[in-house]
Parts: sequence; structure tokens; C-alpha cells
Amino acid sequence: MACGVKAAMLIGILITTVIGIPMGLTVMPEEITLSSFSLAPTFLKMDFPGLLGMGVLPLVTAIITFSICDMFDTVGTLIGTAGNAGMLDENGELPRGDRALVADALATCVGACMGTSTVTTFVESSTGISEGARTGLSSMVVSLCFLASCVLAPVAGIIPSAATAPALIIVGILMLKAAARIDWGDFEIAMPCFLTIAMMPFAYSITDGIGFGFISWVVIKLFRGKAKEVPVLMYILSVLFVAMYILSNL
Repeated sequence: MACGVKAAMLIGILITTVIGIPMGLTVMPEEITLSSFSLAPTFLKMDFPGLLGMGVLPLVTAIITFSICDMFDTVGTLIGTAGNAGMLDENGELPRGDRALVADALATCVGACMGTSTVTTFVESSTGISEGARTGLSSMVVSLCFLASCVLAPVAGIIPSAATAPALIIVGILMLKAAARIDWGDFEIAMPCFLTIAMMPFAYSITDGIGFGFISWVVIKLFRGKAKEVPVLMYILSVLFVAMYILSNL
């Protein structure tokens, strides 16, 4: 990465995987077979009676919590990766970002029907952007590779976490570049931004980081007598975050 080598992260992952073989970190599969490949155990296996049978409060809590988590994980990742790609406008907004959100929402619904965990936008997209990806072609290639991994899971499972962890650290470095544009001299801005950045690793959640940033910014504005400067949407989102934290701890 320091020398500007193309595909440096991919090369690093592959080399680390090979080095891990004699060290016992890379476990080779005993056999590669498709005999156990089936969607039947999870495909369209929604348990609506079980969901509705738990009561109204758990249902509302689950809807609010997962909706906020999925939406703000996606928004945070989109803005961060788009910033690295130079796709944000002069106001720091992502043109046609609504299309990306719709695509993510559809993927979430389809993924749930397939029985997988929440399908969302991943920060690892920064790896492609750092190599020059801009048009979406790299995303198409990655999607085809994921499709192939459905039937080649034993091969994909060879790569150990020790090989991917360093790549994620580099992704974090790439994401942090945008922090240089924050006005750290203005505490009204610096405090919410710091909480947003700090709470993400502490809470292990992009959503919690954004939530703490939103809430702290609104509180600071209110106590400084600048309530009119806060958009109505920010009030609504801050209240939803507070409600989510309260409901999730009942």
C-alpha cells in the first residue's frame, strides 16, 4: 500500500493465507463437495406466529431497532465510501444516493426471504475504491464472486481471519481520511464528530456511533439556544435513537 502497488490488499491476503498453512492458521478443507448445498432449511422459513406471539412491545422494539441499525449502517457506509471516491458534492451530499438506499432495502428484504443475516452495504467496498473503482463494475465482479462462493464455500473458507484482519485495518485508515475535513476548532461540531467516530469501535456499531453523534449535536444546539438551526428530521431521528436505546434495554 505504501509503495502504491495495485491490488496490494488482495496480494497481502493471499500471501498471509499461504504463510498461515505451515503455522496452522490456514485450515485446508478435507473435501470440496456440493452435496450439502441447499437453501431448503432457510428459504422462506419466516415464523410469523412466533413473532406475533411475543407481544406488541418486543415486536415494536425489534422493528425500530433493526430498521434504524440497517438504515444508518448503510447511510454511514455510503457517505464514507463515497467520500473516499470523491463522489460527494460541495455540500457533502451523495447525488442519487436514494437509488443506493433502495437497492440496499430490496437486498435486505430478499436476503431475509433467503434466510441469511441482514444484507447491507459493507465498508469493505473501500478496498475497491482505493484501487480506482468508480463505475460499479467492480461491484458486479464481486457479486459474481459471491455467487461462486455459494458453491465453493470450502475454498472460500480457507482464508483465515488473520489474513483479512490487516486488510480491515487498512480500510479503517482509508475511511478516517475524511476526518481531516472536520472543523475541530468548533466544539459544537467537534464533539458530535468525535463521539460518532469513537463510539463506532466502542459499541462495535456504525449505527450507535451515528446515534450518539446525532443526539449530542441536537442537545448542544438546544442548550446553546439554537433550536431553530436543527432540522425537524434531526429531532425525529434523535428521538427514535433514544427510544431504541430505552426499548432495547427493557
